[in-house]
Amino acid sequence: MKTVLSFLLSSRHFPDFVTLSLIGLLQTAFVLIMLRGPVRRAGRRVRTAWITGWAASLVILALGFFLRFNEVSEYFPLWFAGWGRGVILLWGFCSVLMMGAYGVSRLLPRSKPEYSPARRKFLGAVRVAVFGIPVAAVGYGTFVQRFHLNLREQTIEIPDLPMDLHGLRIAQLTDIHLSPYLSVRELERAVAMANETRPNLTFVTGDLITTANDPLDSCLNALALLKADAGVYGCMGNHEIYADSEEYTKVEGARRGMHFLRQESALLPFGSANLNLVGVDYQTMHKRYLRGAEKMVVPGAFNLLMSHNPDVFPVAERQGYQFVVSGHTHGGQVRVEILHQDLNIARFFTPYVDGMYRKGAASIFVSRGIGTIAIPTRLGAPPEVALLKLCRV
Repeated sequence: MKTVLSFLLSSRHFPDFVTLSLIGLLQTAFVLIMLRGPVRRAGRRVRTAWITGWAASLVILALGFFLRFNEVSEYFPLWFAGWGRGVILLWGFCSVLMMGAYGVSRLLPRSKPEYSPARRKFLGAVRVAVFGIPVAAVGYGTFVQRFHLNLREQTIEIPDLPMDLHGLRIAQLTDIHLSPYLSVRELERAVAMANETRPNLTFVTGDLITTANDPLDSCLNALALLKADAGVYGCMGNHEIYADSEEYTKVEGARRGMHFLRQESALLPFGSANLNLVGVDYQTMHKRYLRGAEKMVVPGAFNLLMSHNPDVFPVAERQGYQFVVSGHTHGGQVRVEILHQDLNIARFFTPYVDGMYRKGAASIFVSRGIGTIAIPTRLGAPPEVALLKLCRV
């Protein structure tokens, strides 16, 4: 028991433990509410079915939690561990939405005996629709929008950009997460899309895989097909840390013609202009960002920073970087706009979620990336390959 508790409460596992515990508590509250109301009136068999379903749901959530970690998932086939935890987490996510839908349905007016049958039928249809919307939305995000890979072209306006850098084209692939949720064929499609833009530079800004069990060599082999006039460069994401694959990615990437910069810089000449390209490893939250990166800024050059997580942007701007290229957020992955408010979980961690942001004379671009984590769903944040065009203003 002590070993299990230390596993659950470790800093690595605790956030997932809390998340799935909250889902379990919400499901428990929902079951208790239903048992006090409509289920109680439906009879003993229905009550038994509800209680059995609730208990099974908690067991499934617990299995999903343990399948997230290599200590357990290594005993299962890769596809089962990946899709097993994905389906389980989808169920937890969808069930929370269903509970919210139930709360909304309780706010709807009740049909009274004196109301017309047509009104009663209409209210019943509305309640069914309220319950059906979360299921339909999750289904669309899982089976449709997750595969809607598109090319996003973004003009980056830079004050006093050297003329020889005006029109420079940068292709960006990020957050690939090659895993049971994303096939090599889908990654090759993204690579082909990037190559079709005929970029001057191509960036791969971290999270090539999700766990240590994922096929990193297959990912690197697919990325080796990337082509750019001045080379393919990259930086490390947080999942390279989790998979303990940073050095391997750098060495094997170099063998395949890719340059992963780890607290390193590369001075790239373009005509009479110099582009100082700097890459850093994932910057851990709540610690000092970009320590030592100020020493890599080159006066007189155009300083461009590759950082997997975008919340370093204010620090990068103070250090003298004119442009930052990031990913990490997946554009929120699941995002909904309600009353003109963009709701997504990434906003709890950073204000830089998707697209272009400016601070003073500096800019940052945050790509939605290609793959998914936790649940195999994208909703309101379709996957993308980005093409960034530098423009002098």
